[in-house]
Parts: sequence; C-alpha cells; structure tokens
Amino acid sequence: MPSQKLSVAVLGTGIMGAGMTRNLAAAGHEVRAWNRTIARAQPLAEAGVHVTADPAEAVRGADVVLTMLLDGPAVLDVMRTAAPALERGAVWVQSSTVGPDAQSELAAVAAANGLLFLDAPVLGTKGPAESGDLTVLAAGPAAAKALAGPVFEAIGRKVIWVGDDGAGGAASALKLVINSWVLAITNAAGEVMALSEALGVDPDRFFEAIEGGPMDTPYLRLKAAAIRSGDYTPSFTVEGALKDLRLIADAGERNGVRLDLAAAGAERFRRAAEQGHGADDMAANYFASFPQE
Repeated sequence: MPSQKLSVAVLGTGIMGAGMTRNLAAAGHEVRAWNRTIARAQPLAEAGVHVTADPAEAVRGADVVLTMLLDGPAVLDVMRTAAPALERGAVWVQSSTVGPDAQSELAAVAAANGLLFLDAPVLGTKGPAESGDLTVLAAGPAAAKALAGPVFEAIGRKVIWVGDDGAGGAASALKLVINSWVLAITNAAGEVMALSEALGVDPDRFFEAIEGGPMDTPYLRLKAAAIRSGDYTPSFTVEGALKDLRLIADAGERNGVRLDLAAAGAERFRRAAEQGHGADDMAANYFASFPQE
C-alpha cells in the first residue's frame, strides 16, 4: 500500500483505464474519472470512484492526472480543456500509446499550464491492468517522481525509468519497440492457426512439436487459444493494434528504417477491422487470412 494518499484524476476509462482506476481507488486514493462515453465509466462508481461528465471537473484540485486515451489527437484535445483546471505543480502521467513524436506537443501544453509532465506508457493488457501488474515505462523530471510513485505502485508491479525529459519521448519510443514484437507474435499466431486450418493440420501437433524449445512462447499459446476457442473478448482490440502498428511503421520511416513486418501487420489488422472485428481482441487478425463473406 502506498504511504501517500493522493487526489488522482483518470481521463479515459476504456479497457485499460478502467482497471487502472479501480486499483487507484483500492489503494486508498481519492479518484475521479472521466470518459468520453460516460456510460463506460459509470460502473466505477461502485468502487468509490467519482465519475464526472466533464474532464475539467475531473481534474480540478487533483495532485495527479493520468491520461489513458486512444491516440495523440484525443489526448491533446482533452487536455487542452482539462489542463487549465489543474493547480500549477500537478503531475500529468501520460500513459496513452501515442508514439514519441506526439510528446513534445503534449509536453508544451503541460508547460504552458505549469504541470510536471511524465511520458509514461504501460506494458500489459486488460488482465494486468485489472490486477495491478502493469509495467510502467517512464521519462520525466525528478520533481514528478514523488507524486507519481504512489500512482505507479497502485497500477503496476515495475517501473522502468528511461530518462528525465518527458518531452523527448524516450519512454514512448521504448513502448513502440516492445509493441512491434508483441504485435508480430499476435499476427503470427493468427497466420499459424489459419494455415493449420487450410492444410488440415491439427494445431495440437504444432504445439507438440515446438513444446519446450526456443520457438515455444506463452504469448503465442495465449493468442492461439483465443482463436481456437472463438473467444475474442478484448484484452486489446484490433483497432488499437492497427493504431499502434501505424505508429510503429511511421516512426521507422521517419527515422530511415524500413519495417516490412509492421507495414504488413497493419494491413492485416485493417482487413480484420473492415470485416467487422475492430472491437474484438487483436487475436481476431486471424480472420484477415480469409476472404470476407
């Protein structure tokens, strides 16, 4: 349990934000939450969270504001409204996956309002968000660490500090590198299951062949199990994966690196979304292997 109790505002209570918000409340912090679709935030009231209809109302008087929104434009739009309601010296924990290039503009909004800005994306999906087992990747000034510490203790099991300049996007750059690997495995799981089906191969024989060897990975098994069971309850959606892979491919291009797998993976997720699987778990990239009916 963190020793310091804070007033924390969470902006964005979707798949990830909801679990993070509940854990902040469970740790004893005073928590207010806002979500663009307020009905998605209302169940948090049962956990003692004060749900508001306005982001400025949610952040007023908060020690820390945590943003967990879809993309950079969404974060910028919401914080331009909310930031003026915060006290100078409050900490902004920016946990949305928006890529490193978005951080300078977001940090400028923070600076204009006297806020301490942390570039702090998280590793994990719905399950770790709900259990408080996320890994936080963080960059920002030392002055923000004291207030951010109790927040990170509530939402995660580990914090990796990668720099003292949130505007530089070092934490978000690391997040894109990690996501490029995660999403490559996710797409590979979809293709392996599709190819097995097409060739009449029992997937059990595939897993038997790789079991215990260097090619065997728990994450591959996790996503393959979702496909085999037909349970696409989202831990991270196809639409979210598409957004992230576009960020990854764009970041590579801007920095002179050709990322063929990222570009092809983005196209695969785009097809799955077009087939009606955008809100399904990202394992539903499996359907991109087949013609749309």
